[in-house]
Amino acid sequence: MKKIMLIILGILILVPNIVRAEDNIIYKTEKAKVLEVKEPQKADDDFYDYTQEVKIKILSGVKKGKEYIVKNTLGDNTAYNINVRVGDSVAVIIETSKVTGLEEVYISDYYRIDSIKVLVFLFVALVVLIGGRQGIRAIVSLGLTIMAVVYILLPGMLKGHSPILLSIIVSVGVTIMTILIITGFTNKSLAAIVGTSSGVVIAGLIAFFVGKSTKLTGLSAEDVTMLLYIPQGIKFNLQHLLFSGIILGTLGAVMDVGMSIASSIDEIYSANNSLTMKELFKSGMNVGKDIMGTMVNTLILAYTGSSIPMLLLFLAYGGTMMEVINLDKVATEIVRSVSGSIGLILTIPITSLVASFLIERLNGRDGVEEDI
Repeated sequence: MKKIMLIILGILILVPNIVRAEDNIIYKTEKAKVLEVKEPQKADDDFYDYTQEVKIKILSGVKKGKEYIVKNTLGDNTAYNINVRVGDSVAVIIETSKVTGLEEVYISDYYRIDSIKVLVFLFVALVVLIGGRQGIRAIVSLGLTIMAVVYILLPGMLKGHSPILLSIIVSVGVTIMTILIITGFTNKSLAAIVGTSSGVVIAGLIAFFVGKSTKLTGLSAEDVTMLLYIPQGIKFNLQHLLFSGIILGTLGAVMDVGMSIASSIDEIYSANNSLTMKELFKSGMNVGKDIMGTMVNTLILAYTGSSIPMLLLFLAYGGTMMEVINLDKVATEIVRSVSGSIGLILTIPITSLVASFLIERLNGRDGVEEDI
């Protein structure tokens, strides 16, 4: 049990050098390298089957360069096993007693930060290389979006504020910020903002009312139950957290649709400024219909992809399709994907209407000019 708790602790701490003090024990996560690994030995314990001695060298923090011999436990549940080899980078938890100064060191997980850094660097490099100036703007908007989630949304939830209200505020704020940074303050950007914000709010409202009527618990994800034991002692409304996630999960796809339609109408009008508002609206709808098929598939496949192992498991034991659909986890994913798709679909006529009005009635160049 102690091993399992340590693994959970290691997962929650994604970056090194974060210190938490609980009672008289200081927990610190550091990066280490595996120097030696001995063969597993049969363990005399009810919670795991084997133990092995592993020699590690700390690579970060105040203990950098220090070597330890630690016990790595292995059980019959491979999900919790950390099978290390010489040369592996691992995350270790160093427990230090504030009273006695004694240390205990455990391997909590594989160390993945270095690989993630390489992946992120590759992503940023490609965006800037291919996108040029617009790519730089995209990276800036992405950074601000992450900051909004990390410094506004999550802390607000931990303070007990409404997850749904916070998600709507952050989503609208991210939409405005992203579109203005990417395209500037123009008629098409205003249309994209209105269409995207409307689609996201609609998706959230539909998910809220349908989720209430289907009595979704919000407990479909395993990590949700851990929120019941956080030290802040906040009693979350798990349903509202679910709906909050739906709002945020829908934002990216809806923003893409809104911006694509607004830009298409703006380009069409630039090529032929004799088109009427009705003709521009029709053109926007035609573009939206082409986008709709692929984007709806994107949303639904993204949400259902995470449920494949569970669906296979249930069907393998003879569950009927009705039983599968009625499961809280599956019903949650259906509500999530279909609500998001409805919001996406309704973004098309809303954006087309607003964009055609702003661009034609305000005569494009006579309206709001780009200043970014």
